[in-house]
Amino acid sequence: MNLQKKFIQHLKQFSFIQRAQKQLLAVSGGVDSIVLCDLMFAAEYDFVIAHCNFQLRGAESERDEQFVRSLGERYNKEVLVRRFDTEKYAAENKVSIQVAARELRYQWFKEVVNEQLLSNSDQLTTHKIHYILTAHHANDNIETVLMNFFKGTGIAGLHGILPVHGKLFRPLLFVKKDELSAYANENNLAFVEDSSNLSDKYTRNFFRHNFIPFLKNLYPNVEDNLLNNIQRLTETEELYMQSINQHKKKLLEYRGNEVHIPVLKLQKTSPLSSVIFEIIKDFGFNAAMVPEVVGLLASETGKYVASSSHRIIKNRNWLIISPVQVTEATNILIEEKDKKVTFGAGELSFEQTDGAGFKIPAVNTIAALDFAAITFPLLLRKWKQGDYFYPLGMKKKKKLSKFFIDQKLSKTDKENTWILEMNTKIIWVIGNRIDDRFKVQPTTKQVLKISFQK
Repeated sequence: MNLQKKFIQHLKQFSFIQRAQKQLLAVSGGVDSIVLCDLMFAAEYDFVIAHCNFQLRGAESERDEQFVRSLGERYNKEVLVRRFDTEKYAAENKVSIQVAARELRYQWFKEVVNEQLLSNSDQLTTHKIHYILTAHHANDNIETVLMNFFKGTGIAGLHGILPVHGKLFRPLLFVKKDELSAYANENNLAFVEDSSNLSDKYTRNFFRHNFIPFLKNLYPNVEDNLLNNIQRLTETEELYMQSINQHKKKLLEYRGNEVHIPVLKLQKTSPLSSVIFEIIKDFGFNAAMVPEVVGLLASETGKYVASSSHRIIKNRNWLIISPVQVTEATNILIEEKDKKVTFGAGELSFEQTDGAGFKIPAVNTIAALDFAAITFPLLLRKWKQGDYFYPLGMKKKKKLSKFFIDQKLSKTDKENTWILEMNTKIIWVIGNRIDDRFKVQPTTKQVLKISFQK
């Protein structure tokens, strides 16, 4: 069976790709994308050609753009071109050129699919775009899996490039590079060569030009063997994730923006390291940090492991995954006229009420204070080391750090604690306890009622 027939047969597996729909074909001008373009045209699928000029190779980049534009006449298809200042984007976003090109390319493709893009003629594409098709092939998949394997990855990295991911569709993953080249030669297809593909300074090119040929000398069928392994690993991953999701359902308790995990239950889980990795990878942690997290299970309260975005904190019989808190330097002044104040932890509402017959609420989210003892303005701020107050019912002062220990507050609870201060005196540890010196007395005529809502 020739490649054209195999291609048509292959597309029958993906019913979402219809001949009457218009697809977006990412075309660089290289042999892979040119073959995809020709296969789609011969199979009578409708499409728009999209080309990215990253302006990285001078005259060669201009040559590629003009060549792709000429395909519009050959196939009688609309051609969209976007030129990028890739080096500037990479510098501003502190990423490599390769990452910058990838991000710019897919951001633009998504704009086209969402019909937000204006072409060079300032006209919207004439028809709705359904899917973005790229020319990734079987050898690209092999290279990806090998690179993932050697740099370290979970099982998800070993399934390689997925044929469908959101609006991205890769219809050539079943075809090897030599088949694409043979098709181009048999059909006299012109294409352009990207000189950067010859350089071994890029990891993928090193694998392509050196490592895989070396493996083929040892194992002539290595490409077919690896493709078969990718298929088996893809199916293995499905079974693996079914089990992982069952473990997550049993272990994870979601409380606001935190995830709480019972230590004793986690310790009984097997395989422990794999389950921990699958839990923590979504919070910025990598596989190398798994042993540190395992170590937390037997550590004392307060120990933690941090990623760029989260911390995993040991708090008695729990591990708590919590977002890293951004330090707030804001001190908020509250005047007597203020009725509501919004701050980092929530909102405070202020109400002045008659003291006669007033019943003190038995909740820690409401503070009832003797209005006569209060002098405005008040200061709302985060607590800090050295802070102390006289907890309600006590005649001796206590440091907040000691008070938090007595109240068994977790590390994140402590970090999220705000206090209300008056003339350097703490009148309320918000959400916990007021200062005894400002409590409502039998002689209180007016009560300052402050309500806290997270």
